[in-house]
Amino acid sequence: MENARVLISGAGIAGTALAYWLRAHGFRPTVVERAPAIRDGGYKVDIRGAALDVVTRMGLREEIRKLRTDVRGGSIVNAAGKRVASMDGDTFGGRQREDAEILRGDLNRLLHESAAGEVEYLFDDAVAAVDNGEARARVTFESGRVEDYDLVVGADGLHSATRALVFGDEARFVHDLGHHVCVFSVPNHLGLDRWELTYVGPGRTALTYSTARDDGAKAMFLFASGPLEYDRRDRASQQRLLAEAYAAEGWEVPRLLDGMDGATDFYFDSLSQVRMDRWSTGRVVLLGDAAYCASPASGQGTGLALVGAYVLAGELAAAGGRHSAALAAYEREMRPFVERNQKLGPANIKRMVLRSAGQVRMSMAVLSLLGRLPGKDRLMAKAVEPIHRAATAITLKQY
Repeated sequence: MENARVLISGAGIAGTALAYWLRAHGFRPTVVERAPAIRDGGYKVDIRGAALDVVTRMGLREEIRKLRTDVRGGSIVNAAGKRVASMDGDTFGGRQREDAEILRGDLNRLLHESAAGEVEYLFDDAVAAVDNGEARARVTFESGRVEDYDLVVGADGLHSATRALVFGDEARFVHDLGHHVCVFSVPNHLGLDRWELTYVGPGRTALTYSTARDDGAKAMFLFASGPLEYDRRDRASQQRLLAEAYAAEGWEVPRLLDGMDGATDFYFDSLSQVRMDRWSTGRVVLLGDAAYCASPASGQGTGLALVGAYVLAGELAAAGGRHSAALAAYEREMRPFVERNQKLGPANIKRMVLRSAGQVRMSMAVLSLLGRLPGKDRLMAKAVEPIHRAATAITLKQY
């Protein structure tokens, strides 16, 4: 498939990283994105383990280090705002020494710029139909243009339109973990200086943090819920659901909620995982959250996107024109890694959102005691060791 035309649907982390690697291997990638430009802002994400190796091979490791959030530490607070326990930033975020925490938008922009001028981007457009032919895939865009490609990659997220067009309704593949998440920018009314505060109530967690190079702050909400009925494009209904879920909570929650009306980066969705028996059919293949979303609770969505992009491009280059062999190899390499990381989601959410008032009281007591113990950072490091084992559970080939 040398010099082959590849369409990538979605200019998120997975899509922009894949475009870089495909171009490096001599392919001709085109990225189509519904948004008018690369999406900026977003919440903070971690790059660790194999994903750190990928960005190093891209020559971006030092640039990423310069853009780190530089969060100095975090505290758990009770309803009265008292800090029950505090830890340094890496311990609080479950990071080891070389891991990097960066805003999602900063990483996305960096990946996009890494192949600037060498990759065609089609903004304000999207895939409307795919004729998955034997020799080529014919794509009809929402703009009306029709193009033939050697391969189509769906890298368009949890609610992938490409997946729906080719594989069927998302209800078959998207599995709700019984929680919802919401993130948006807010004024830094607490005067946080690269610090994170987390409040835990029964079935409800709320946190706010500030990062380097940002005068404002982010608010994040995680709450237990059954399936919620709402239009994903109806922001007003999502804001109403969030306000109702946190109506009885104290601390700074009411003031944080006041900030959502003016936020330009409001994000609301279920915590879900994507589980599929296969990620490709014919000349269409899925990547990142579209294929194997592990949920934000795993802490590994960015890692899976970066590693998946590297492996998919590498196997396509190594297969010598046999796309079916390349896609099969991509699944063989990635599936054990994906399954290991997906297990983190359901396990982590139980620690992030506590179900009962009794669990909250017990947790606050334990954290208060832990905060006074010598060697608390080592104890916390042991608690997050499963994340690091999962993050390194793949040996990257040299393609």
